[in-house]
Amino acid sequence: MQIRTRFSVSADGYVTTPQGWPPLTADPQFVSGQSHGFPEFQRSCEAVLMGRITFEPALNNDRWPWPDLDVFVLGSDVPTGGAPSPIVTDSDPARLLEKLRAANRGKDVHLVGGPRTIETFRAMGALDRLGLLVLPFFLGDGMRLTPSLGIDTTLVLQSERRLPEGAVEIVYACA
Repeated sequence: MQIRTRFSVSADGYVTTPQGWPPLTADPQFVSGQSHGFPEFQRSCEAVLMGRITFEPALNNDRWPWPDLDVFVLGSDVPTGGAPSPIVTDSDPARLLEKLRAANRGKDVHLVGGPRTIETFRAMGALDRLGLLVLPFFLGDGMRLTPSLGIDTTLVLQSERRLPEGAVEIVYACA
C-alpha cells in the first residue's frame, strides 16, 4: 500500500482558487470523475483519506466523488449523512492511519485535501507519493502548497506525463 496525493496546481503555483476551490474546478475541460487521468488513478486505489473540510462538500455533490472506495476522514463530529457507504472517522491522525492500514487489502490510498491535511500525514512519514497536476492557466491568488507543507522533504522524480487536457502530471516519491 502506498499513500499518494494528487494536487491540482495552477501554472502560477496556487493549489486553491481565490474562493478556496481546487484549481481543477476552474479548468473548462474538467469533467468530474472523467478527465485529467482521474479514472485511471482511482482504479489504482482502494481507499481515500481526507480531512473534514474536503469531505463535507462532497455530501451535497450530484455525483459521489469516490465511488467504490473506502472513505477515511480526519476530524471530530464529522457528518456522514448522505454518504453512500460507511465512513471511518477519527480526530487523531495516528489512530486514523492505524485504522486505514488495518483495513487495507493491498491497493493504494488517495490522500485528498488541502495542504494542512497533506502536511499532517507527510510529517508522520505516511505520504509515499506527491502528485501534482500542473494546469495551463494562472489564478493570481489563492492558497499555495507551501508554507503549509514542510520543506524538509526530499522529493525524487518518479514520472511525468502530458495529459490530453493540456495539464502535466508530475509524481515525486517522498524520501
